[in-house]
Amino acid sequence: MEHFNRNLEKYAELVIRIGVNLNKGQDLLVEAPIETLDLTRLIVQKAYEAGANYVHVHWQDDVVTRSKFDYASDETMDYYPEWYTTMLERFVENGGALLNIKVPNPNLYDGIDAALISRASKAASTARAKYQHYVRTGEFSWCLIKAPTEAWASIVFADLPEEQRVPAMWDAVFKINRVYEEDPIAAWRTHLDTLKATRKVLNARNYKALRYRAVGTDLRVELPEGHIWLGGDKGNARGIRYVANMPTEEVFTLPNRTGVDGTVASTKPLNVNGALVDRFSFRFEAGKVVDFQAEVGYEHLARLLDMDEGARYLGEVALVPFDSPISNLNRIFYNTGIDENASCHLALGSCYPINLQGGTTMTNEELKEHGGNSSLIHVDFMIGSAEMEIDGEFADGSIEPIFRAGNWVLTF
Repeated sequence: MEHFNRNLEKYAELVIRIGVNLNKGQDLLVEAPIETLDLTRLIVQKAYEAGANYVHVHWQDDVVTRSKFDYASDETMDYYPEWYTTMLERFVENGGALLNIKVPNPNLYDGIDAALISRASKAASTARAKYQHYVRTGEFSWCLIKAPTEAWASIVFADLPEEQRVPAMWDAVFKINRVYEEDPIAAWRTHLDTLKATRKVLNARNYKALRYRAVGTDLRVELPEGHIWLGGDKGNARGIRYVANMPTEEVFTLPNRTGVDGTVASTKPLNVNGALVDRFSFRFEAGKVVDFQAEVGYEHLARLLDMDEGARYLGEVALVPFDSPISNLNRIFYNTGIDENASCHLALGSCYPINLQGGTTMTNEELKEHGGNSSLIHVDFMIGSAEMEIDGEFADGSIEPIFRAGNWVLTF
């Protein structure tokens, strides 16, 4: 137990010093499931030790979240409190940092009408549009991290006896976040340097397009002029470096909104607003999803694609080698924040304006004119595998290999 407590403390310090990189005098908002009480208390302690001005914890609970769909009146599905979004906006504008222990339950909404979930999600996304703009433009420091809950661990480690599932999940969380290293902070700085070198090479290449080939996938993704590859840490509007997702293994940019053509098949399940979607595929023409299939969760996927006009276009393209720390655990986590870092992936919906030269000062219409996409949603889905081949296409039409057998062939 003493060993576990030490690792828990190392994890808390890591997410404060590397994740949000909290600076003296900043406010911190922590969004946390009530099951993560011990970790959250340590995070608060480490935040104040780092000089936090004020730390507020917003507790979350699956039973409370589901209660709305089980007991509330129909009209409340289209309501989201303005006072809460105003609080988030003021928090960002005052220079605060956000740490979210993001642990969705894939079975949370079992038996709930997909239309109700879609309506509630749209209401929240619409109300939080300004706040999400701050997120996507890197206005402030924010970091998503993971911690076990019984519901999540029971899905991921269903093959283990019940009493072993949460400990197994903690072991996985510590491994993928390099907590077992003698100095996790130093290990993370080395890892971030590697991702920096990777994005530097890709930005120098300035590809016109990427071509993907794998089982069920034959896709060409055009990249807009002025695209920027990012990965690892990034700087907010005040120049503070932060890591938006821990763990992270990806480098990513934005595709040209109308330059995606072909078919692509998923390689991992997707959690859509608390509902599982699996074994799905898309066909794109001129950037738009014109046909799709799903063996599990078809209706939930259909609702997602109908969220708004931009939901059928891509907003992100990300490269992750198959031979990576998360992928090598050979475990599906049913959590996008982890699974996306074990696999090359794409994202439906809004782009990140930080991936485009001058993008953070553009309106949504200007973004579209320069190849970016705007939407209420941003949903990553995984397409990588050990068979994935990716080529880079240059402006003159020449081609060079980027991935073979799911891994990099470029030298960084």
